[in-house]
Amino acid sequence: MMRILILTLGLAYAATAGESPVDRAPASAAEKRNPFEGSDRAERAGAKLYAQQCASCHGNHREGGRKAPPLSQPEVQKAPSGTLFWVLRNGSLHQGMPSFAHLPEAQRWQIVTYLQGADSRQ
Repeated sequence: MMRILILTLGLAYAATAGESPVDRAPASAAEKRNPFEGSDRAERAGAKLYAQQCASCHGNHREGGRKAPPLSQPEVQKAPSGTLFWVLRNGSLHQGMPSFAHLPEAQRWQIVTYLQGADSRQ
């Protein structure tokens, strides 16, 4: 019985280890709407937060780095706001991304606003 449990857990880990955090977000996350969508002020605040919280891993211009993938990739650009918010809230331990649940909800939405605003200009 214990071997079956260990095998099942190992298969579950293997199935999710290669998935991106965006892929693992529940469908219900995509339904959440960004309260700051289209707000220039929130986008500017999000840019500052991104520089403080995200750039050390994802790069100053979202180009990625040794520690993290680029955030300019289509998977991120096309993700719904709520999905990106979910990823910030939950992180991805398997891929080394910490949770940013310590940030107030409004600040997490501002980062999402920045990422989506930056996407629309490319």
